[in-house]
Amino acid sequence: MPRSSLALPKAALFLQAFTLSLTFLSDGCGHSQFEGERLVINGKKVAVVLPAYNADRTLERTYNEIDFSIVDDVILVDDCSKDRTSALARELGIFTATHDDNRGYGGNQKTCYTIALERGADIVIMLHPDYQYSPKLIPAMAGMIASGHYDAVFASRILGNGALAGGMPLYKYVANRCLTALQNLLMGAKLSEYHTGYRAWSREVLETLALPACSDDFVFDNQMIAQTMWTNFQIGEISCPTRYFEEASSINFRRSCTYGFGVLGTAFLYRLCKMGLTSSTLFTSKERLAPAKAGAARAPRPVPAVAELV
Repeated sequence: MPRSSLALPKAALFLQAFTLSLTFLSDGCGHSQFEGERLVINGKKVAVVLPAYNADRTLERTYNEIDFSIVDDVILVDDCSKDRTSALARELGIFTATHDDNRGYGGNQKTCYTIALERGADIVIMLHPDYQYSPKLIPAMAGMIASGHYDAVFASRILGNGALAGGMPLYKYVANRCLTALQNLLMGAKLSEYHTGYRAWSREVLETLALPACSDDFVFDNQMIAQTMWTNFQIGEISCPTRYFEEASSINFRRSCTYGFGVLGTAFLYRLCKMGLTSSTLFTSKERLAPAKAGAARAPRPVPAVAELV
């Protein structure tokens, strides 16, 4: 059953991640074990999904830092790129799916999560292939989910003062902090940021949320958080360094403004629905990415992408 979305104090989050990283190597409380050279976390299958668009300049660097002693599956969904993203992914041995047309950032994630569930993932980590976030945090994030304490884990650029040091533009940093403060106020939460592109999810979350009701655009991320809080899943955070450089993907100022208004709209809608003043399909839709659990009605599934297994 979903649990309360109240998170542990920030200091406890750091201690939790560190402790979990140590228990990976033993048969102690983490119940981890070696299978040959593979390390299994509580018997969970870990998948990394890469929502990609024109990422051929950074994909290999990102892929090479993934810890395959922890990760069982890597899935890339190419949202109709104009470069060699799909070709390079296949050369690297990544399970690759392609969209025949551009479906947007949210539409890309919907395909990512659908495929991950179909391939049996228990823990799904969404990582941008633009090398802006460190793949080296995957074991800690997966461990926090596998521990049972958290249903979702966000890698925060704000915790630890790494955002500006990593080159985040000042206007984006200020906007991030202001939007986050307003969202926390409206949604009754205490997250350090809502806007990271590096997140881990349990299978239960992905099967429970009405993700088809979310936007196909960038506001998808915040709508997904709103649904997560609505269903009282537990969210944890971990500090993450960030890198801003020429090849890293980033939306322009105009799209950033559109995103900001969408974020605020989502937060206000959440508050109004909680107060019983309105309702929204974002929180009431019965559509799911995967077949519903036994005893529940099955919902339509999105149109599948064309997948190529290497």
